[in-house]
Amino acid sequence: MRSFQLLFRASPTALILVLCLQLGINKAQEYTRRAIIMDLQTPQTTTADEEVTVKLRVETELRECMVIKSYLLSDVPIDGAFNYKFTSCLCENYPRTFFWDFQTNSTVRIAAVVDVIREQNICPEDLAVIPMTANHFHILRTLNKV
Repeated sequence: MRSFQLLFRASPTALILVLCLQLGINKAQEYTRRAIIMDLQTPQTTTADEEVTVKLRVETELRECMVIKSYLLSDVPIDGAFNYKFTSCLCENYPRTFFWDFQTNSTVRIAAVVDVIREQNICPEDLAVIPMTANHFHILRTLNKV
């Protein structure tokens, strides 16, 4: 009988250890990795026929690589390099940066779009994943003509 009483008595050290383990487990369950992180840099204003450079930096917190296609869309038709689409392999410690140079004669809303796609011969050994929850990401900016 006495041996059972010893088993059910918890020391303060054991209680603190259990509490710390619970807090650590809860923290780990709350953290989720972001599939795509986008940083779009554009000027806020431009003048007519001035060349504008748009820079998009894309990175991921996933451990696996992904094949991405990056491109721009606008509410006003724009010709030239604005329409270039870049396909590349995105991995955790290797962010990608894309540049577009173009001219516009009016105020324009620009969307930088990144799609996670299935395409071969882009990532090493064709090892790439596609997120189940979302595979289409975008950022909106307005470029004002002065």
